[in-house]
Amino acid sequence: MNFRNFNMADQVNYSEDSIRSLDWKEHIRLRPGMYIGKLGDGSAYDDGIYVLLKEIVDNSIDEFVMGAGRTIDINMSDHKVSVRDYGRGIPLGKVIDCVSKINTGGKYDSKAFQKSVGLNGVGTKAVNALSAFFTVQSYRDGRTKLAEFSKGDIVRDEAEKETTQRNGTAINFMPDDSIFRNYRFIPEFVQNMIWNYVFLNAGLTINFNGQKFFSQNGLRDLLERNTDTENLRYPIIHLKGEDIEIAMTHGQQYGEEYYSFVNGQHTTQGGTHQAAFREAVVRTLREFYKKDYDAADIRASIVGAIAIKVQEPVFESQTKTKLGSQNVGPDGPTVRGFISDFVKTELDNYLHKNPATADALLKRILQSERERKDIAGIKKLANERAKKASLHNRKLRDCKIHFDDNHERKQDTTLFITEGDSASGSITKSRDVQTQAVFSLKGKPLNCFGLTKKVVYENEEFNLLQHALNIEDGLDALRYNNIVIATDADVDGMHIRLLMMTFFLQFFPDLVKAGHVSILQTPLFRVRNKKETIYCYSDEERRNAIAKLGNKPEITRFKGLGEISPDEFGLFIGKDMRLDPVILKDANIKGLLEYFMGKNTPTRQQHIVQNLRVEKDDEAVNPLIAQEEMAIA
Repeated sequence: MNFRNFNMADQVNYSEDSIRSLDWKEHIRLRPGMYIGKLGDGSAYDDGIYVLLKEIVDNSIDEFVMGAGRTIDINMSDHKVSVRDYGRGIPLGKVIDCVSKINTGGKYDSKAFQKSVGLNGVGTKAVNALSAFFTVQSYRDGRTKLAEFSKGDIVRDEAEKETTQRNGTAINFMPDDSIFRNYRFIPEFVQNMIWNYVFLNAGLTINFNGQKFFSQNGLRDLLERNTDTENLRYPIIHLKGEDIEIAMTHGQQYGEEYYSFVNGQHTTQGGTHQAAFREAVVRTLREFYKKDYDAADIRASIVGAIAIKVQEPVFESQTKTKLGSQNVGPDGPTVRGFISDFVKTELDNYLHKNPATADALLKRILQSERERKDIAGIKKLANERAKKASLHNRKLRDCKIHFDDNHERKQDTTLFITEGDSASGSITKSRDVQTQAVFSLKGKPLNCFGLTKKVVYENEEFNLLQHALNIEDGLDALRYNNIVIATDADVDGMHIRLLMMTFFLQFFPDLVKAGHVSILQTPLFRVRNKKETIYCYSDEERRNAIAKLGNKPEITRFKGLGEISPDEFGLFIGKDMRLDPVILKDANIKGLLEYFMGKNTPTRQQHIVQNLRVEKDDEAVNPLIAQEEMAIA
């Protein structure tokens, strides 16, 4: 503080009138990140609008767990959601309190909700406060009550009346677009969330926009849906016990992949239970095979899922994405000990009873050992080169804050992967140097489909990118949680996108599956007159802009990122940045890459021809449409 410029009047004016208390909704709206994590526009799976949905559905799931209601109906548009369960229904006299008073709810009685996710009484209130439109209606024993809110303020309070509807609760909400700017719900993210709910709750049916979601075999179904079952080394091992369920197998992909859950909550950042599972598998297999195999060889290409139930779980944040250290129950063992004992006993028994699986698993471990030793020499040299290059890495313009910084773990950080110095220069000059970094490609990267991981170390560009991301040994130390491919919207740019997606899917598929990879949308046109400038991302937006401005406005077509000035570029990579997430709709990654990036088969040629589209305005065939659809597929 500069004491010479200190204003004594400020000290004198500091009085009782300077102290202000915020009510519940004001605090949530002022600091939404404390309650729902990051905000976002819906282009990432962990954006706030999905947390709002999860908070509502969690309450319906808890009703199902308590034996009340076996069906949940969810309907969604781009901006609005309705959730209807058939549980017991909120007691009518407490309908308003349960959605508008902090620390009010039915979960504080641990006898009623022994192993519930939400115990802090905040979730539904946060949805209410952060929604421009919010209604709650309870149906209970032939009577119903409805209340409507806007930004947490009640605007309609209907009196109780009779009803013929089944018991349960209906919630409708529309996130406030003044907080969630340019948001939209992406159905694929919601579908993944719903699949996880049904995998973890046998017998539950969720109807989402008319589609039925149901699972018979729990975590086994989860792995079958999310892995390429044709390339598994052995059948999925599925083990269940009281308050614990695990499933695991080994595939052909690189890296490790885990799905972990606590009381039905998907802990995307893992935690104590996931770490204990990884350690227990290594320890058990070493003892079973009576050899001290390298942990990396045992876990290479593993796909595993674990779900546990504990009383009053302790998460590291309100968004409940990482489990802290704790006991299973007030008087129970630690989570780590509980999981270790279960895996040691049940996995060992399973392998003794299924010798064919035990033999296949051993062959997978030995294969991983050979592959690791095969690339050990070149890996060492490549890492030494990368270490030297990192001091003067001209490809990377780094930022100051990284995702793996312990004190900034919740801070979004972004790495833009660009083509050429021209585009890199524009982004570098306009980026936020605190949280946005730029990695410049020298041209079209190598098509690495079908190649072994040795190429990641032999290819200098791939090796430098791997070290920039810090993903050589998994995602635990990932330096940027948003990897954004930023290329021109032309044929060459589309090709580079496909080549980079091939690189990530071939060697780091968990990076894509975890939702870290996106495509940057940049405007195709600038339409302006003397009073207003409108940036357009499609022909439709261009036509609408022309109609709005009228009188022959100036129209500029951006052919490449390098044509956009740094001042303009800053508008497109800030808080209103538009991203298209890379979403895997097919678990068969090998088949997907072989179809699009392998030899030019007649089937692929026919696909391209059928997906060409004529743009009426230009009266020409636009081949970019087909390539975009290929990338989305």
